[in-house]
Amino acid sequence: MSTIALIGTLDSKGPEFGFLKQQIEERGHQTFVIDVGILDAPAFLSDVSRQEVARAAGEDVALLKQSGDRGKAVAAMSRGLKRLVPQLHAERRFQAVMGMGGSAGTSIATSAMRALPLGLPKLMLSTVAGSDVSGFVGIKDIVMMPSIVDISGLNSISCQIIAQAAGAICGMVETPVVEAADKPIIAASMFGNTTAAVEAARRRLEKAGYEVLIFHAVGSGGRIMESLIEGGYVAGVLDVTTTELADEVVGGVLSAGPRRLEAAAHTGTPAVVVPGCLDMVNFWAPETVPKKFVGRRFYEHNPNVTLMRTTTEENEILGKLVAEKLNQSTGPVTVYVPLRGVSVISAPGQPFHWPEADEAFLKTLRRHLQPRISVIEVDANINDPKFAHSISDALLCMIDNSEVTSDTPREDQNVEL
Repeated sequence: MSTIALIGTLDSKGPEFGFLKQQIEERGHQTFVIDVGILDAPAFLSDVSRQEVARAAGEDVALLKQSGDRGKAVAAMSRGLKRLVPQLHAERRFQAVMGMGGSAGTSIATSAMRALPLGLPKLMLSTVAGSDVSGFVGIKDIVMMPSIVDISGLNSISCQIIAQAAGAICGMVETPVVEAADKPIIAASMFGNTTAAVEAARRRLEKAGYEVLIFHAVGSGGRIMESLIEGGYVAGVLDVTTTELADEVVGGVLSAGPRRLEAAAHTGTPAVVVPGCLDMVNFWAPETVPKKFVGRRFYEHNPNVTLMRTTTEENEILGKLVAEKLNQSTGPVTVYVPLRGVSVISAPGQPFHWPEADEAFLKTLRRHLQPRISVIEVDANINDPKFAHSISDALLCMIDNSEVTSDTPREDQNVEL
């Protein structure tokens, strides 16, 4: 038997939460209900009252109701819940969490879910789950389930969906945790245009006794990777695919935000950094590309993804940006640059082959990078086995040296080929 926390407004959606609670308890689990409503009286008694949630935010429910400002109330209950729920989880009051509601209820419940640890089952039954939910999910493992109809009354469709959602969260909490091998972790970034390189490096690193977590460099992947590095989960970073920086600078759709490439620097985590796919900026279907880019060099990766070649000027900006971020490094870091293309399609003879643009990045990088950070040039394409072996071996060497000298100042390592 497990306890599942239920988050929602017990005034506007009381019968629906009562039905959800019943469905979960009939499956043999307990519920722990948290009320975040502020209008009418709750339909039934909760385990955590709305007054407790509001107090955690330094607010009073009666005053929130009296103000008539719905936005202020939602923000207040979100703040309170975000502070309260992690404490309740630390006290082992629940082993899974589920929310149910419209846009406001979704915003409140997911604010708390994002404050909970990775691996804790999180399910949000929501009216907005069929749209872009990145703002609600963030970089956490929140499962978003569409409610199909509005969560307003019990009917033949809503009862079926709520019952299935109850089954889903029960199934999640009943699933035993798979115990992974206790190996040090290396985080690696990958894209379709760098898959061969990362896969070859992964095999080499795994053979050396490491577990390799690969993150898809599509914005969310980069943010999650940075978060895990910041949290101290990884022993080393193989940042082969830094393309999200190009989207951040130029205005593509796969930016990971302004803090990309900073976590390893701030934590001192050994890192090998590669300008993988900095030759491209990502957009969706061709018709979604902003008109200001008319006349640029494009490549259709697939019908829904359009790639745009970065220019010489953009690569100069990227070279300076990468240098500035790596100059903050408190641990070992080395840059590896493949001279025969930073992606599949920038190799000689391919659509994005533009040596002058690549050279602009390299020259600017060297100009702004501190002398203590080595830049290793490799006469190969990024996906050549030679390059993959070089970067994986270099990272292993850096990790070994970092472990040996962790308590004393270290001299920078220059890994020669």
